[in-house]
Amino acid sequence: MSTITESVDVAVPITAVYNQWTQFESFPAFMDGVEAIRQIDPTHTHWVTKVGGATREFDATITEQHPDERVAWKSDNGPTHAGVVTFHKLDDTHTRVTAQMEIDPEGFAEKVGDKLGVIEGKVKGDMKRFKAFMESRGSETGAWRGDVAR
Repeated sequence: MSTITESVDVAVPITAVYNQWTQFESFPAFMDGVEAIRQIDPTHTHWVTKVGGATREFDATITEQHPDERVAWKSDNGPTHAGVVTFHKLDDTHTRVTAQMEIDPEGFAEKVGDKLGVIEGKVKGDMKRFKAFMESRGSETGAWRGDVAR
Protein backbone atom coordinates (compact mmCIF):
# COMPACT_ATOMS: atom_id res chain seq x y z
CA MET A 1 0.00 0.00 0.00
CA SER A 2 1.35 3.42 -0.97
CA THR A 3 0.54 6.72 0.70
CA ILE A 4 0.53 9.85 -1.44
CA THR A 5 0.14 13.43 -0.21
CA GLU A 6 -0.03 16.38 -2.57
CA SER A 7 -1.04 20.03 -2.00
CA VAL A 8 -1.78 22.90 -4.33
CA ASP A 9 -2.63 26.54 -3.62
CA VAL A 10 -5.51 27.84 -5.74
CA ALA A 11 -6.18 31.55 -6.29
CA VAL A 12 -9.93 31.12 -5.76
CA PRO A 13 -12.00 31.46 -2.52
CA ILE A 14 -12.45 28.31 -0.43
CA THR A 15 -16.22 27.97 -0.96
CA ALA A 16 -15.88 27.92 -4.75
CA VAL A 17 -12.97 25.45 -4.60
CA TYR A 18 -14.84 23.12 -2.24
CA ASN A 19 -18.06 23.41 -4.26
CA GLN A 20 -16.21 22.40 -7.43
CA TRP A 21 -14.61 19.39 -5.74
CA THR A 22 -18.12 18.12 -4.92
CA GLN A 23 -18.89 18.04 -8.67
CA PHE A 24 -17.40 14.59 -9.24
CA GLU A 25 -18.76 14.35 -12.78
CA SER A 26 -16.36 17.19 -13.75
CA PHE A 27 -13.25 15.24 -12.65
CA PRO A 28 -12.46 13.99 -16.19
CA ALA A 29 -11.73 17.64 -17.09
CA PHE A 30 -8.61 17.60 -14.89
CA MET A 31 -7.92 14.00 -13.80
CA ASP A 32 -5.72 12.04 -16.18
CA GLY A 33 -7.15 8.61 -16.95
CA VAL A 34 -10.63 9.31 -15.55
CA GLU A 35 -13.09 8.72 -18.36
CA ALA A 36 -16.34 9.27 -16.43
CA ILE A 37 -17.82 9.51 -12.94
CA ARG A 38 -21.50 9.08 -12.23
CA GLN A 39 -22.93 10.32 -8.93
CA ILE A 40 -25.35 7.58 -7.85
CA ASP A 41 -26.57 9.31 -4.68
CA PRO A 42 -25.05 11.78 -2.17
CA THR A 43 -22.50 9.23 -0.90
CA HIS A 44 -21.91 6.83 -3.83
CA THR A 45 -20.08 7.27 -7.13
CA HIS A 46 -19.30 4.98 -10.07
CA TRP A 47 -15.94 5.55 -11.82
CA VAL A 48 -14.66 4.54 -15.26
CA THR A 49 -10.89 4.88 -15.72
CA LYS A 50 -8.53 4.08 -18.55
CA VAL A 51 -4.84 3.77 -17.83
CA GLY A 52 -2.30 2.20 -20.17
CA GLY A 53 -5.07 0.91 -22.42
CA ALA A 54 -6.84 -0.93 -19.58
CA THR A 55 -10.37 0.22 -18.73
CA ARG A 56 -11.52 -0.30 -15.14
CA GLU A 57 -14.79 0.42 -13.42
CA PHE A 58 -15.31 0.66 -9.67
CA ASP A 59 -17.60 2.16 -7.06
CA ALA A 60 -16.59 4.44 -4.20
CA THR A 61 -18.31 5.65 -1.05
CA ILE A 62 -18.00 9.12 0.47
CA THR A 63 -17.23 8.30 4.11
CA GLU A 64 -17.11 11.86 5.44
CA GLN A 65 -17.88 15.28 4.01
CA HIS A 66 -18.03 18.71 5.64
CA PRO A 67 -18.52 21.90 3.58
CA ASP A 68 -15.35 23.95 3.07
CA GLU A 69 -13.35 21.43 5.14
CA ARG A 70 -13.03 17.89 3.79
CA VAL A 71 -14.22 15.06 1.56
CA ALA A 72 -13.14 11.50 2.42
CA TRP A 73 -13.81 8.30 0.46
CA LYS A 74 -12.97 4.64 0.07
CA SER A 75 -13.29 2.28 -2.86
CA ASP A 76 -15.99 -0.39 -2.62
CA ASN A 77 -14.48 -2.68 -5.26
CA GLY A 78 -11.73 -2.69 -7.86
CA PRO A 79 -8.35 -1.19 -6.93
CA THR A 80 -8.17 -0.65 -3.17
CA HIS A 81 -7.82 3.01 -2.32
CA ALA A 82 -9.04 5.54 0.23
CA GLY A 83 -8.29 9.13 0.97
CA VAL A 84 -9.27 12.58 2.05
CA VAL A 85 -9.10 15.98 0.39
CA THR A 86 -8.94 18.93 2.78
CA PHE A 87 -9.53 22.61 2.07
CA HIS A 88 -7.69 25.36 3.97
CA LYS A 89 -8.50 29.07 3.65
CA LEU A 90 -5.23 30.95 3.17
CA ASP A 91 -6.99 34.31 2.77
CA ASP A 92 -10.24 35.55 1.19
CA THR A 93 -9.09 34.65 -2.34
CA HIS A 94 -6.68 31.72 -1.87
CA THR A 95 -7.24 28.10 -0.84
CA ARG A 96 -4.84 25.24 -0.15
CA VAL A 97 -6.16 21.87 -1.32
CA THR A 98 -4.41 18.80 0.10
CA ALA A 99 -5.07 15.27 -1.13
CA GLN A 100 -3.95 12.33 1.01
CA MET A 101 -4.48 8.88 -0.48
CA GLU A 102 -3.64 5.29 0.25
CA ILE A 103 -3.53 3.12 -2.85
CA ASP A 104 -2.93 -0.61 -3.22
CA PRO A 105 -2.18 -1.11 -6.94
CA GLU A 106 -3.53 -4.22 -8.68
CA GLY A 107 -1.50 -6.24 -11.16
CA PHE A 108 2.17 -6.35 -12.01
CA ALA A 109 2.24 -3.26 -14.26
CA GLU A 110 0.47 -1.07 -11.70
CA LYS A 111 2.75 -2.26 -8.89
CA VAL A 112 5.84 -1.49 -10.98
CA GLY A 113 4.38 1.91 -11.93
CA ASP A 114 3.75 2.63 -8.26
CA LYS A 115 7.34 1.75 -7.33
CA LEU A 116 8.60 4.05 -10.10
CA GLY A 117 6.47 6.97 -8.84
CA VAL A 118 4.01 6.95 -11.75
CA ILE A 119 0.93 7.05 -9.51
CA GLU A 120 2.35 9.86 -7.38
CA GLY A 121 3.17 11.78 -10.57
CA LYS A 122 -0.42 11.35 -11.81
CA VAL A 123 -1.80 12.74 -8.54
CA LYS A 124 0.59 15.70 -8.70
CA GLY A 125 -0.48 16.39 -12.30
CA ASP A 126 -4.17 16.06 -11.40
CA MET A 127 -3.80 18.62 -8.60
CA LYS A 128 -1.99 21.07 -10.91
CA ARG A 129 -4.73 20.63 -13.54
CA PHE A 130 -7.41 21.20 -10.86
CA LYS A 131 -5.66 24.47 -9.91
CA ALA A 132 -5.58 25.56 -13.57
CA PHE A 133 -9.22 24.48 -14.06
CA MET A 134 -10.40 26.54 -11.08
CA GLU A 135 -8.23 29.58 -11.76
CA SER A 136 -9.28 29.75 -15.41
CA ARG A 137 -12.97 29.59 -14.43
CA GLY A 138 -12.85 31.61 -11.20
CA SER A 139 -16.06 29.96 -10.04
CA GLU A 140 -17.57 26.54 -9.56
CA THR A 141 -19.76 24.62 -12.04
CA GLY A 142 -22.10 23.53 -9.24
CA ALA A 143 -22.17 22.61 -5.57
CA TRP A 144 -23.32 20.09 -3.03
CA ARG A 145 -23.21 21.54 0.49
CA GLY A 146 -24.52 18.50 2.36
CA ASP A 147 -22.75 17.04 5.36
CA VAL A 148 -21.79 13.37 5.69
CA ALA A 149 -20.89 12.42 9.25
CA ARG A 150 -17.97 10.06 9.78
